[in-house]
Amino acid sequence: MTSFDTKIAVLLRDDLASWQRLNVTAFLVSGIAHVTPELMGEPYADADGTEYLPMFGQPVMVFSGSADVLTAAHTRALGRGLRFSIFTDELFHTGNDDDNRAAVRAVPGEKLALAGLAVHGPKNAVDKILKGASLHR
Repeated sequence: MTSFDTKIAVLLRDDLASWQRLNVTAFLVSGIAHVTPELMGEPYADADGTEYLPMFGQPVMVFSGSADVLTAAHTRALGRGLRFSIFTDELFHTGNDDDNRAAVRAVPGEKLALAGLAVHGPKNAVDKILKGASLHR
Protein backbone atom coordinates (compact mmCIF):
# COMPACT_ATOMS: atom_id res chain seq x y z
CA MET A 1 0.00 0.00 0.00
CA THR A 2 1.34 3.41 -0.98
CA SER A 3 1.46 6.17 1.59
CA PHE A 4 0.76 9.75 0.56
CA ASP A 5 1.92 12.95 2.23
CA THR A 6 -1.31 14.67 1.24
CA LYS A 7 -4.98 13.83 1.51
CA ILE A 8 -7.94 14.48 -0.77
CA ALA A 9 -11.10 14.54 1.32
CA VAL A 10 -14.77 15.23 0.72
CA LEU A 11 -17.05 16.09 3.64
CA LEU A 12 -20.79 15.63 3.04
CA ARG A 13 -23.65 16.73 5.28
CA ASP A 14 -25.15 13.60 6.79
CA ASP A 15 -28.78 14.35 5.89
CA LEU A 16 -28.35 14.39 2.10
CA ALA A 17 -30.21 11.92 -0.12
CA SER A 18 -28.06 9.30 -1.88
CA TRP A 19 -28.32 11.03 -5.25
CA GLN A 20 -27.31 14.32 -3.64
CA ARG A 21 -24.24 12.76 -2.00
CA LEU A 22 -23.06 11.38 -5.33
CA ASN A 23 -23.77 14.61 -7.19
CA VAL A 24 -22.08 16.80 -4.59
CA THR A 25 -19.00 14.54 -4.46
CA ALA A 26 -18.57 14.65 -8.23
CA PHE A 27 -18.84 18.44 -8.36
CA LEU A 28 -16.54 19.00 -5.38
CA VAL A 29 -13.64 16.85 -6.57
CA SER A 30 -13.68 18.54 -9.97
CA GLY A 31 -12.45 21.69 -8.23
CA ILE A 32 -9.57 19.81 -6.61
CA ALA A 33 -8.57 18.33 -9.98
CA HIS A 34 -8.67 21.75 -11.61
CA VAL A 35 -6.36 23.55 -9.18
CA THR A 36 -3.96 20.65 -8.56
CA PRO A 37 -3.39 18.93 -11.91
CA GLU A 38 -0.28 17.26 -10.48
CA LEU A 39 -2.66 14.97 -8.55
CA MET A 40 -3.83 13.47 -11.81
CA GLY A 41 -2.43 10.11 -12.86
CA GLU A 42 -1.72 9.00 -16.40
CA PRO A 43 -4.48 8.02 -18.85
CA TYR A 44 -5.68 4.42 -18.72
CA ALA A 45 -5.83 1.93 -21.59
CA ASP A 46 -7.26 -1.56 -21.75
CA ALA A 47 -5.65 -4.57 -23.48
CA ASP A 48 -7.46 -3.66 -26.72
CA GLY A 49 -5.82 -0.23 -26.76
CA THR A 50 -8.98 1.71 -25.89
CA GLU A 51 -7.93 4.84 -24.02
CA TYR A 52 -9.67 6.22 -20.93
CA LEU A 53 -9.34 9.46 -19.03
CA PRO A 54 -6.85 9.80 -16.18
CA MET A 55 -8.02 9.90 -12.58
CA PHE A 56 -6.51 11.06 -9.32
CA GLY A 57 -3.31 9.21 -8.49
CA GLN A 58 -4.32 8.88 -4.84
CA PRO A 59 -7.52 7.90 -3.03
CA VAL A 60 -10.34 10.33 -2.34
CA MET A 61 -11.62 9.84 1.19
CA VAL A 62 -15.31 10.64 1.74
CA PHE A 63 -16.57 11.69 5.16
CA SER A 64 -19.91 12.78 6.57
CA GLY A 65 -20.99 15.01 9.40
CA SER A 66 -23.69 17.30 10.65
CA ALA A 67 -24.24 20.84 9.42
CA ASP A 68 -22.28 22.03 12.47
CA VAL A 69 -19.33 19.78 11.56
CA LEU A 70 -19.36 21.21 8.02
CA THR A 71 -19.45 24.78 9.30
CA ALA A 72 -16.54 24.10 11.65
CA ALA A 73 -14.56 22.42 8.85
CA HIS A 74 -15.21 25.43 6.61
CA THR A 75 -13.89 27.76 9.31
CA ARG A 76 -10.82 25.60 9.98
CA ALA A 77 -9.99 25.30 6.26
CA LEU A 78 -10.18 29.07 5.89
CA GLY A 79 -7.99 29.50 8.98
CA ARG A 80 -5.36 27.17 7.56
CA GLY A 81 -5.34 28.99 4.24
CA LEU A 82 -6.14 25.89 2.21
CA ARG A 83 -8.10 26.21 -1.01
CA PHE A 84 -11.25 24.12 -1.06
CA SER A 85 -14.45 23.66 -2.99
CA ILE A 86 -17.94 24.04 -1.56
CA PHE A 87 -21.43 22.97 -2.55
CA THR A 88 -24.40 24.73 -0.98
CA ASP A 89 -28.07 23.78 -0.80
CA GLU A 90 -28.92 26.51 -3.31
CA LEU A 91 -26.93 24.68 -6.00
CA PHE A 92 -29.51 21.87 -6.03
CA HIS A 93 -31.93 24.42 -7.54
CA THR A 94 -29.76 26.08 -10.17
CA GLY A 95 -29.24 24.87 -13.69
CA ASN A 96 -25.90 26.24 -14.82
CA ASP A 97 -22.49 27.35 -13.65
CA ASP A 98 -23.23 31.10 -13.82
CA ASP A 99 -26.29 30.67 -11.57
CA ASN A 100 -24.26 28.44 -9.23
CA ARG A 101 -21.62 31.12 -8.69
CA ALA A 102 -24.29 33.81 -8.27
CA ALA A 103 -26.09 31.69 -5.65
CA VAL A 104 -22.90 31.32 -3.60
CA ARG A 105 -21.93 34.98 -4.07
CA ALA A 106 -25.32 36.08 -2.67
CA VAL A 107 -24.66 34.59 0.80
CA PRO A 108 -22.02 35.66 3.37
CA GLY A 109 -19.55 32.87 4.14
CA GLU A 110 -20.73 32.33 7.71
CA LYS A 111 -24.32 31.83 6.49
CA LEU A 112 -23.66 29.36 3.68
CA ALA A 113 -25.95 26.32 3.82
CA LEU A 114 -23.15 23.84 3.16
CA ALA A 115 -24.05 20.48 1.65
CA GLY A 116 -20.40 19.55 1.28
CA LEU A 117 -16.82 20.62 0.83
CA ALA A 118 -13.66 19.08 -0.60
CA VAL A 119 -10.12 19.87 0.42
CA HIS A 120 -6.63 18.73 -0.53
CA GLY A 121 -3.58 19.40 1.58
CA PRO A 122 -1.07 17.94 4.00
CA LYS A 123 -2.57 14.92 5.77
CA ASN A 124 -2.26 16.41 9.24
CA ALA A 125 -3.95 19.67 8.22
CA VAL A 126 -6.81 17.91 6.44
CA ASP A 127 -7.34 15.59 9.43
CA LYS A 128 -7.61 18.63 11.72
CA ILE A 129 -10.05 20.34 9.35
CA LEU A 130 -12.25 17.22 9.36
CA LYS A 131 -12.34 16.92 13.16
CA GLY A 132 -15.74 15.54 14.21
CA ALA A 133 -16.49 13.95 10.83
CA SER A 134 -16.69 10.23 10.30
CA LEU A 135 -15.78 8.11 7.30
CA HIS A 136 -18.81 7.88 5.00
CA ARG A 137 -20.58 4.52 5.01
